[in-house]
Amino acid sequence: MYKHFRVEVTQWVAHVIINRPQKANALHQEAWIELKAIFDNLDGDGSVRVIVLSGEGKLFCAGIDLELLMSVVEFEKIPEPQRTRELYEMILHLQACVTAIEKCSVPVIAAIHNGCIGGGLDIVAACDLRYCTADAYFTIKEIDMGMVADLGTLQRLPKFVKPAVVTEMAFTGRHVGAAEAREIGLVNDFMDTKETMMAAVQQMADTIASKSPISIRGTKTILQHTRDHGVSEALEFMARWNASKLLSPDLKAAFQAVQKKKT
Repeated sequence: MYKHFRVEVTQWVAHVIINRPQKANALHQEAWIELKAIFDNLDGDGSVRVIVLSGEGKLFCAGIDLELLMSVVEFEKIPEPQRTRELYEMILHLQACVTAIEKCSVPVIAAIHNGCIGGGLDIVAACDLRYCTADAYFTIKEIDMGMVADLGTLQRLPKFVKPAVVTEMAFTGRHVGAAEAREIGLVNDFMDTKETMMAAVQQMADTIASKSPISIRGTKTILQHTRDHGVSEALEFMARWNASKLLSPDLKAAFQAVQKKKT
């Protein structure tokens, strides 16, 4: 169904695999469009409760394909103000492709091996949980290309990584290894090999998938809203959300299960 990704769904868990190993999983225009379509489609799939995002081949993702970057040069032929407007619209489009991951109502777990470079870091920053291999490294590569990272890394990373560390990464483009990534909160944990990491991620996905779907989706919604708002406003949003969902069939079933355990 997709040219640049594989999508496999088994027992409530969808595995989305970036499948451009010949290009180090770098994403060109068509691949970014597919990425958004995949997450939009999975979001509406009632058989999916958790999504695992990983990469095929020697590394997770090398970011934006040079083919796409080189196409930007062609914009020099377009007169102003049309050129600026079209570049602006292209950037917004690519941002929306990444944001589709964040907006997906089910949890998204990134499983990262080896390199997570540039746009690859934009992608994992939009995920809910991140695990990696011992040989993984993360870099804001755009600084070495005369660019400013514009697909979400600079906006999302400071929400869960120390801002001073993000600033250093953004100014220097240095590699952050697995151990440091765990220490600064960039990843939840790391494992020795891709095989052991994928097994651990599968176990985590299965655990989450076993929980009430409405509770999991609601928790993700509340966490994201709280991240971007003050405590008072977040509590108000929480009250309104729970007031509309507390009498759901899932909650009733959970209460009944608790009562059975007590008797």
